[in-house]
Amino acid sequence: MKYLSLLIMLSLSLLAQSQELKPWAKALSQLTVQEKAVIVDKGTERPFSGKYVSTDEKGIYYCKVCKSPLYRSDDKFDSHCGWPSFDDAIKGAIKEQKDADGKRTEILCSNCDAHLGHVFEGEGMTVKNLRHCVNSISLKFDKAKKTTNTYAYFAGGCFWGVEYYLEKLEGVLSAESGFMGGAIKNPSYKEVVRGKSGHLESVRVLYDPSKISYETLAKYFFEIHDPSQKNGQGPDIGSQYHSAIFVNSKKERATIEKLIAILTSKGYTIATKVLPKSSFYTAEEYHQDYYDKNKKQPYCHGYVKRF
Repeated sequence: MKYLSLLIMLSLSLLAQSQELKPWAKALSQLTVQEKAVIVDKGTERPFSGKYVSTDEKGIYYCKVCKSPLYRSDDKFDSHCGWPSFDDAIKGAIKEQKDADGKRTEILCSNCDAHLGHVFEGEGMTVKNLRHCVNSISLKFDKAKKTTNTYAYFAGGCFWGVEYYLEKLEGVLSAESGFMGGAIKNPSYKEVVRGKSGHLESVRVLYDPSKISYETLAKYFFEIHDPSQKNGQGPDIGSQYHSAIFVNSKKERATIEKLIAILTSKGYTIATKVLPKSSFYTAEEYHQDYYDKNKKQPYCHGYVKRF
């Protein structure tokens, strides 16, 4: 009976292993002799012979066997070692284990155990002080889809504070202080603060729609200033400080109107104007990145969760 139990357990173990390998059996059988030598037999391709050694295009590097995403092009760097090098991996994509000789640390795809290469620490090549040395033959690269960066325009009191908060969002490429909505061309800051030009202190935001949506930007804007205050923001009082959003399209207008409706349903009285996009005039250089340049914090803006 004892031997029968052991036989059953062994059979179940072998069955589990076969089921585990089954998803990758076809992909493994289609590997070339060279690919198998590296991916399965844990070999190493010759230095500077791999197709991805010098690539610098934007995209994602996937596992050759199971197609799981492993590395982002943003984490790739030129280590001059002869193999593609990355100082970070996609979270959970890689697992590590010591080589049989105990000297180096092997890296494998955490999904299918395909051999990728080795990882090294403490070389000082990047800020992260880490180098994933990967065989090109273990990878498949897909270029990033091209996206069109676009602008969004917000006015919420002193442009220093609006710019300060918005430019720190992931996906925002730049934020620039300036003026919008007035009747004269190329106004100076002095002309605007006198309140006679009709301009609002505004911020032009350049962002990547593939990383952050217009709605997310707008929500955050409503949360970093008081959208219920008229002709001012905090201690800054004047018509040039009124809250407004300049929209590029009907779609953007619909998004803003939806968010205003949500805030209204929560009891807020919204003073924010929704205006068509007009000419944006860049403010003087000393206004750009004001708080970072002067190592100060915004005095009339702050984050308040409203959504």
